Amino acid sequence: MINLIVNEFAALTNILPTPILATATESADATMVLTSVLLSLVVIYLASKLGGEISRYFDLPPVLGELVGGVIVGVSAFHLIVFPETGAAASDSVLMTILQGIGGLNPESAESVFAAQSEVISVLAELGVIILLFEIGLESDLRELQKVGYQAAIVAVVGVAVPFAAGTIGLMLIFGMPAIPAIFAGAALTATSIGITSKVLSELGHLKSKEGQIIVGAAVIDDVLGIIVLAVVASLAKTGEIDFLNVVYLIVSATVFLLGAIFLGKFFNKSFIAIADKLQTRGNLVIPALVFAFSMAFIANAIHLEAILGAFAAGLVLDETDKRKELDQQVIPIADILVPIFFVTVGAKADLGVLNPAIAENREGLVIAAFLIVVAIIGKVITGWAVFNQPQINRLAIGIGMIPRGEVGLVFAGIGSASGVLSKPLEAAIIIMVILTTFLAPPLLRWAFKGDEEAIEQADLAES
Repeated sequence: MINLIVNEFAALTNILPTPILATATESADATMVLTSVLLSLVVIYLASKLGGEISRYFDLPPVLGELVGGVIVGVSAFHLIVFPETGAAASDSVLMTILQGIGGLNPESAESVFAAQSEVISVLAELGVIILLFEIGLESDLRELQKVGYQAAIVAVVGVAVPFAAGTIGLMLIFGMPAIPAIFAGAALTATSIGITSKVLSELGHLKSKEGQIIVGAAVIDDVLGIIVLAVVASLAKTGEIDFLNVVYLIVSATVFLLGAIFLGKFFNKSFIAIADKLQTRGNLVIPALVFAFSMAFIANAIHLEAILGAFAAGLVLDETDKRKELDQQVIPIADILVPIFFVTVGAKADLGVLNPAIAENREGLVIAAFLIVVAIIGKVITGWAVFNQPQINRLAIGIGMIPRGEVGLVFAGIGSASGVLSKPLEAAIIIMVILTTFLAPPLLRWAFKGDEEAIEQADLAES
């Protein structure tokens, strides 16, 4: 009998520790995920602040410093902030190596912690760009945007059609590239990063200028057109055929969403102010505003548009309220927390290793990249001359403002890579084009507007 009890007890002790140990392991992993996220945020904020301050010292837009800071801590240099979608593993992350030493993680746990940490940072970056576009919408004047609406539409259409046609045809005729990869690369040239351009315009104090409004309006339309182009080429890559019904759906839904949001906003504003006035606790203004912005972003995402389009539309709507200035001030601290995460991660994902000509497979990519860069810059700069009946407008600034591809271009490259359409040289060429256009645009935009500032100063001196 005693032997039976002993045997039963031994059997129980062999069974019970397994779920207990598993639970303990999961709890330890969850703790390490939080630890890794906190450490990642420390690195991101240090990189963004140091980069921004150095850029400001050299009289450059801080956003450029944040992007460069991201490159330095990312896959191109220190490998502190790396992501699985760039092909990195836990063993490639210096932060994960540090955490393995501190927490004693085994390789399997390290991979799961790395994947979870990367996902959290990516989500925070997405929230950052949503808040950025909401803030830009608040700073934009809807009445001024409406005044330049037709001009912005022409700029956007030219900025999509010219690079797409020149890039696609050039790759097929000059480099003998098959049609589908050429179309995909041409589509990547159509993108415009509204987040980066708008941030630079805001920092330069030109967001509400006529040039700034045309650039922002064109970038919004460009984003809608980019979504449609991306849907078309992604469908083409998967099936070899274009789903025309899906294209029509995207065009109609994007147009109805943006115009409908602006129209309904006129009736929503009074209700929003009434709700904010009745709330008595902290955040009585900013919390309802964020609920509206996130709801608009959710709706946009749910109908297969970009969430940032919904956030921008929400900002435009609330810009018409009587409490706009107060709301602006309350959104700024939130943007200061989340937006740097977005810009640093964009830089961190950019692999400058594709610029190394010593690697044989990179050389073909560099030649293709040189072609794409020329098309990318010229194809956008000429959009400034699509503006008519505006004799005093700075056309060069408008064209330069449309140059940066930023995160939008990286999305095209990522989808093309995942679908297997892009060869390694072509993928490298697109990434190089995205990097250079993103980094060139901020200083070029400052230079383009500098002529306006000097002309204004000379006019003021002449009057005095």
